Amino acid sequence: MVHGEPRGGATAGAGGSIGGGEGAGGSCGEARTVACESVWAVVAMPGGGNRVCCLTPDPQAESQTEVRTLKLQESRWDATVLRTRGGCIGSTDSGTRPTEVALWPPLSAHAMHPTRPTPFSLKSDVPAALVVFLVALPLCLGISLASGAPLVSGIIAGIVGGIVVGALSGSDVGVSGPAAGLAVIVLTAIQDLGSFNIFLVAVILAGVIQLALGYLRAGVIGYYFPSAVISGMLGGIGIVIFLKQIPHALGYDKDYEGDLAFSQIDGETTLSEVGAALNVISPGPMIITAVALVILVLWETKWIKGSPRLSMVPGPLLAVVTGMGLSLLFDGMGSLKLKADQLVNIPVIEGMAGLKKTFAFPDFSALRIGAVYKTAVVMAIVASLETLLCVEATDKLDPRKRVTPTNRELKAQGVGNMISGFIGGLPVTQVIVRSSANIQAGAHSKGSAIIHGVFLVIAVFALPTLMNRIPLAVLAAILLVVGYKLARPSLFKRMWKAGPAQFVPFFVTILGVVFVDLLVGIGIGIAFAVVGLLIENFRLPFDLYNSPAEKDEHVRIVLAQQVTFLNKASVQQTLNAIPNESSVEIDGTNSVYVHADVIEIINDFVASAPARDLQVVVKDLEGVQKGHPTGGANVTITMPSQDAKTPAPAST
Repeated sequence: MVHGEPRGGATAGAGGSIGGGEGAGGSCGEARTVACESVWAVVAMPGGGNRVCCLTPDPQAESQTEVRTLKLQESRWDATVLRTRGGCIGSTDSGTRPTEVALWPPLSAHAMHPTRPTPFSLKSDVPAALVVFLVALPLCLGISLASGAPLVSGIIAGIVGGIVVGALSGSDVGVSGPAAGLAVIVLTAIQDLGSFNIFLVAVILAGVIQLALGYLRAGVIGYYFPSAVISGMLGGIGIVIFLKQIPHALGYDKDYEGDLAFSQIDGETTLSEVGAALNVISPGPMIITAVALVILVLWETKWIKGSPRLSMVPGPLLAVVTGMGLSLLFDGMGSLKLKADQLVNIPVIEGMAGLKKTFAFPDFSALRIGAVYKTAVVMAIVASLETLLCVEATDKLDPRKRVTPTNRELKAQGVGNMISGFIGGLPVTQVIVRSSANIQAGAHSKGSAIIHGVFLVIAVFALPTLMNRIPLAVLAAILLVVGYKLARPSLFKRMWKAGPAQFVPFFVTILGVVFVDLLVGIGIGIAFAVVGLLIENFRLPFDLYNSPAEKDEHVRIVLAQQVTFLNKASVQQTLNAIPNESSVEIDGTNSVYVHADVIEIINDFVASAPARDLQVVVKDLEGVQKGHPTGGANVTITMPSQDAKTPAPAST
């Protein structure tokens, strides 16, 4: 057995295709070992059986841009599947397409096929940028307030996250800015360090650490988050966004916009805040919310989208303009009039003197303080984890399934934090609320993130008075729609159908995100996913057919692609249960990796065979003694599949 190399196969032809016909580089069915320089693939054929092929991508091919990640039910391991515009790559001898192409190792598709940047689209990116700007504006202010920092520091972080990080990032739809997940860390750090200017030094150092992590290729960590946990994170964030916006929609604005934690600074929780809001409903904000929701829902219908003129007007923009108009109308109507805390509140900068006071600068004398370095390390780790989580979630939401290069993202975030710290901004991360709003608004390229940063500049430095007429209720309506789309019922139905192994980590992640916070929820979800994996490995790691019960049985054991040390107990018990005077064949042809402990168990079994009158043959497995060929029943050692009625097919 050759560890880490495919068995049999052929080099792919032009365009990265995998084939079994002439011109595709040879037959996938040839029983020989091929060392692939890039990656090899297991091709599941429509008629049954697998083929193992060597995949050599063609950098000149123009159609190898769409990539998606899925979990194969047959072998329960994550695989990256390349797809072209015409469907799955490759073809069989008969000309039909393979059902799936599973790559090993499960590399980032970007590493194999660096996709070209998506071109800017005026029609798609500008309206999306406007939506993200409207969502980001109150979030930046709210997170500044929660962090105990100057209000404008959140706006500065939003501008840097949009323009600087947006330009440097490899993500086409991700949007960066100040993150609610860092608010508590920032608040504590400012208090412990004694001043905001000293804290800015820690922000700069955190950016340096992130830049170093990018060059050290630490972004690969992002590829190890289970898909079910990422889906749970999206669903949980959707529920949190929806619940958090109900008070703002009803005019109860005691909690700052952008808070995602269950326990709030005002002493309430997410749920108790909703109850409090129901007791003090303000009619003005509630009417604005209702009108805005009608507009937003109406603009999602086929009737509006099919109208060339109406579809040119972005629904969120129309909702905001209508909300501002109603706010002005309500000013003279007593009980309907909106209060100051029910409107956006941007600091108004007057003249050059006010502009100079806007920016705070780091106090580099703080480099002598050890606590600054500790704060920088904590912020760098938390910000990097939040960014990588958001990258995975954003790529999952992206309808074009583009893959973000995570190392480049860490570098971009590092540069962004360094610049934000130099000019008085909060630390930045990629943020799921803004990114999901960007995707749902139809963003086409990274131009939307950059333009949203430009809009923030204009809003703060040119139009603060106008922006301060925007009701928080209309922004709450926009976020209510975003939250519903993230946690729509179809997501729960799909994960339920995927089975307990997927649904349990998904659901506990949602509970953690909703009732604690984002990072804790992700941690709980990953813990359950790991426990589930261990349970699966400790259970019987094979499907047993024609289980031997008497002597003179003929038993064939086909090892799976991966047999780890977690399978030791089950393999040992299976071998011990084989009756004496039987013939046994242990076939390692399909195996990519067999742990040394399992090899040792098989060797001990072969050594004890004469004493039990067993005829044993071990096929294609290095480090194991060989016996004489036998035939007979199939025992497939593999991960338990959802449908174990038929044995998994061996490679042909």
